[in-house]
Amino acid sequence: MGNRMRHVRWTAVVVGFAALGPTDAAVGQAGSNYEELQTFTGVLNHLRSNYVDSVSYARLVRAAIDGMLRSLDPHSRFESREEVARAAALARGELGTVGIVLEDVDGVPTVLAVVPDGPADRKGVLPGDRLLALDDSTMAGRDAESLMLRMAGPSGSRVRLAFERGPRLEPRRYEVTIKRDDVKQPSVGVTRLLDPATGYVRLAHFGADAADELEKAVNGLRRSGARQLVLDLRGNPGGIVVASVEVASLFLPKATLVFRTRGRKSTVDEEYITKKNGRFVDLPLVVLMDEQSASASEALAGSLQDHDRALLVGRRSFGKALMQGPFVLPGGDVVWLTIGRVLTPSGRFIQRRYAGLAVEQYYGLAGQGGSEQDTAEVFQTDAGREVRGGGGIRPDIEVPPGMARPAWHAVAADSGFEEAVADSVAYALPASDAGRAAWLSAPERWQAELLDPFLQRVRERLRIPAAADTALHAALARRLAARVALVRWGAEARDELWLTTDPVVTRAREAFGRMEGLLAAPAR
Repeated sequence: MGNRMRHVRWTAVVVGFAALGPTDAAVGQAGSNYEELQTFTGVLNHLRSNYVDSVSYARLVRAAIDGMLRSLDPHSRFESREEVARAAALARGELGTVGIVLEDVDGVPTVLAVVPDGPADRKGVLPGDRLLALDDSTMAGRDAESLMLRMAGPSGSRVRLAFERGPRLEPRRYEVTIKRDDVKQPSVGVTRLLDPATGYVRLAHFGADAADELEKAVNGLRRSGARQLVLDLRGNPGGIVVASVEVASLFLPKATLVFRTRGRKSTVDEEYITKKNGRFVDLPLVVLMDEQSASASEALAGSLQDHDRALLVGRRSFGKALMQGPFVLPGGDVVWLTIGRVLTPSGRFIQRRYAGLAVEQYYGLAGQGGSEQDTAEVFQTDAGREVRGGGGIRPDIEVPPGMARPAWHAVAADSGFEEAVADSVAYALPASDAGRAAWLSAPERWQAELLDPFLQRVRERLRIPAAADTALHAALARRLAARVALVRWGAEARDELWLTTDPVVTRAREAFGRMEGLLAAPAR
């Protein structure tokens, strides 16, 4: 293939010379390109010969490639053949993982999402935590994709991770030892009735079977009496683009445009259109989203919003809608290049601005929208509602973020303080349905029986003041109470507690009564 491609390119050059002859501009450009390559080679040779420490060509070339790709956009990347093979083994389920998704933020690998009930989640790792070290190896200069591969290993083996949390000027560091596990992450997570008429489904990511899993879940809820649905995309980092089209097809009529892609090459330009009437085309729908909803989840949310098919509740999404395609190099390495952009049906760009921004600046703006210039252009939904693009997808009803937990909480979780306090309370509670109902509806007990003993351990054993903060303490009490519910009555009781005390879910349930007016065409 390489020789054939070289032959094609050289043939084109010969034909060009024969037909037109070389132009001054072409000669000048060729000369300029040659001089730039000569400069690069000169720098490379001087580094090899004169730098104070011995460095290999392989290390220098890899650094040059990474720097070159970073200068283009935040998502193009290079994978060595070893990383490709390791990724394939991970995809086949031959390696265990810690259950986190990383992104590069401000030059530091940062947790974008945590797999619910996965190894890292059980240790208290949170989205936004910054990874500093892996088994005492510093993470400086390493990209997120390669780090996630390094964190994988034989199931049952352990890895020591160091994180920091909080403001960068005054970060709080903590370390956890995580046991790798065979993390099977289905696309659909929690599925339940919020009330006799309202179903709830969490779509964690867009795997190959996302649409089938979601259809099965919604059918089950409808058989149980659900007449309206809350679809939770919070923390969904994306996945397979085609899977998001299939999910959208469940809620849209036949021949509806889901989104379109546009690239430099016409082969990238494509319109994704539903092929049949959706099973749930008439089901009232509210979609939950936040700053960790990215890529395919943003494309889905934007499409449903443009068609006035769903009401979006939560916080502005991440703002990532670029397509990457793999290109295999002769030695087996792979370069993933951004080849296109995703547009919603109304023509909105979801992607946040990155030109002129360092990668660190770009990730630092996650969920904060674009600049005024980015969001100046107004688009319209099918009903004529005004929407804007350029900085992620903005929800129709915005809900402020909750209270972030402090770094010392992860240390306390790794030390087993949560389990020690919560489990002792759980085993003392009656296992009956009445005991469960009493616990789930009594937040004042969570404070006295859980939070106070937990904070006492933190202050005594970690020598941390853990100063009083009403919002923080309410969040910690809720987490401890959920642990009690899990231990005493199982995952269903824990999920019920989380959802009944979630302010975003509460706003979603309230929105159904106003949906017709909120999605209607504006008064003229």
